[in-house]
Amino acid sequence: MSSARRTDDDLTAKARIRDAAVRRFAEDGMGASLRAVASDAGVSPGLILHHFGSRAGLREACDAYVLEAARTAKSAVLGPGTAGAGAFLAQLSQVEGYAPLVGYLLRCVQAGGPLGGEFIDHFVKDAVAYLEEGVRAGTVRPSRDPQARARVLTAMSLGSLLLHLPARDGRLDLDELPAWLRGYVDTVALPLLELYTEALLTDSTLLDAYVAATGDSRARTSSAVET
Repeated sequence: MSSARRTDDDLTAKARIRDAAVRRFAEDGMGASLRAVASDAGVSPGLILHHFGSRAGLREACDAYVLEAARTAKSAVLGPGTAGAGAFLAQLSQVEGYAPLVGYLLRCVQAGGPLGGEFIDHFVKDAVAYLEEGVRAGTVRPSRDPQARARVLTAMSLGSLLLHLPARDGRLDLDELPAWLRGYVDTVALPLLELYTEALLTDSTLLDAYVAATGDSRARTSSAVET
């Protein structure tokens, strides 16, 4: 995820409202009041409606902002050679700054419903795109089913975060969330990198057995997949 740092050009009233909404929704959940968002941004509730039209419009802007941040960061990490490694280490060094974005993302998933499902679908679509960028760059192996792989990786990532989230209900303390996020990343980074880089199984016995038993046509396209 890209850093939450902002330039002077981004510090407009509309951007302040969006940033305040991301934090407020992360802290109190997706049911947080527009009046609270307005107070955090230092504007009137009417100005929120002026800029975004409705609560749904504000939520759409927040979704787009968080999704773009995730897409940009993932694309950078999956870049070739030292560029990707440098981006990854830089993001690790400032992971605490991503806490509001992570909190917002998880609140969207917690909320469920059509909007939550739509947000996850967008997340998966973006994952398909940046994984394909990695394939073209030579840093990611091709998949027999890119869409399914992206959805599984998304479910694993979000599910793990939700299981560790310090406040599954009620208020999420954004003052404590950065330290929690740092601890979470320090815990999962090595095993995840090991799993993604070296894989878990030592041969294709289980995959071959699955293909033979189910006849899954996706798995028979192995000629298109680097091994």
